[in-house]
Amino acid sequence: MPVIALQGVRGGIGTTSITAALAWSLQQLGESVLAIDLSPDNLLRLHFNTPVGLNRGWARAELEGVAWQQGAMRYCENLDFLPFGGLNLAEQRSIDQQQRQAPQRWRDFLAQVRASGHYRWILLDMPAGNTPVIEQQLALADTVFQLMSPDANCHARLYQQPMPAACRFLVNGYSAASLLQQDLHQLWLQTLEGLLPLVIHRDEALAEALAMKQPLGEYRPESLAADEVLTLANWCLLNLQGSAR
Repeated sequence: MPVIALQGVRGGIGTTSITAALAWSLQQLGESVLAIDLSPDNLLRLHFNTPVGLNRGWARAELEGVAWQQGAMRYCENLDFLPFGGLNLAEQRSIDQQQRQAPQRWRDFLAQVRASGHYRWILLDMPAGNTPVIEQQLALADTVFQLMSPDANCHARLYQQPMPAACRFLVNGYSAASLLQQDLHQLWLQTLEGLLPLVIHRDEALAEALAMKQPLGEYRPESLAADEVLTLANWCLLNLQGSAR
């Protein structure tokens, strides 16, 4: 059961949208998936038709002293999701402190999920950054997908901030009409080890999917980006099935 962490080189890359889209594509291929939101922004749930006012999630369960699994919800057959939960700033700080003090808790939790045999894939929607808690959570993954836009901002960050060991880079929001993006993509193809052999093009359907509270492939299965995420899901099946620890 591979665990894939998805994280943006910076914020605003579309990591949460791609996490939801990849989860949908994997289940469309007959795989069982659990998507876990590890970002305090708590936005992954909105791709799965969750009411905005519903605060349910693993962090809320943790604060209330109940099992994390009670925060999980089912979207459709073979696709479950675990929101972060709605927390105020003081509660977020409390959860962050708990995570720093007990780094083994998530490893134990994932071990329980593996032992249950309910899922073939786990996707972790990670916030951008490299805090100690984020580093602990990234270490849980068998594979890390670092998402980046083909722009100068992301290119600069490749050389001035640490990247997870042996991560793979995924280009999102690519526009073939941009000469700068073409040049950066060609440069990355030649110099960036771990660049995935596909890109996800800029597609209005990806933004619309969140507004419609659906994963991309459910909302617009015929869109270019949905087809590319489906290609990514097939790539995962071919290349990551044996990567689980």
